[in-house]
Amino acid sequence: MSTSIGNGVPIDEPSSHRAIENLIATYAELVDDGDFAGVGILLAEATFMGGAGSVSGGDAIEKMLRDNVIVYEDGTPRTKHVTTNVAIEVDDVAGTAVSRSYFTALQALPDLALQAIVSGRYHDRFERRDGQWRFVERHVRTDLVGDVSRHLRDSGAG
Repeated sequence: MSTSIGNGVPIDEPSSHRAIENLIATYAELVDDGDFAGVGILLAEATFMGGAGSVSGGDAIEKMLRDNVIVYEDGTPRTKHVTTNVAIEVDDVAGTAVSRSYFTALQALPDLALQAIVSGRYHDRFERRDGQWRFVERHVRTDLVGDVSRHLRDSGAG
């Protein structure tokens, strides 16, 4: 899909797949930055399901993260979420999409060597509203758990 500005010069808009990939990447970046308010905005119209239960709406999702994720002096959880194996299925006519992906969260602290602390899968649903793709649902399924005692207030992963 493309549009034009000025003298009819076309500008490529991101494809639906790329827009959805960007949402998935933005989630990881916001969590790793400790920007839980940003995650709340990103998931404002979504339901988040994981180890901490199911919550809906941006304010509830932000609160769930603040209540569960340990943040350090630099304002971050000292993590890097790596998202791989992203598979996206788009129905452009209906304005809906689903995706599956793997995640691995790495963590390092001054007294904790860099290590993988948890991995699992994301199952996401998206809708296009007013021309913009948005999260509708994020289901986090934890498969492998390492030492999350320095990441989660309650060391049960999710």
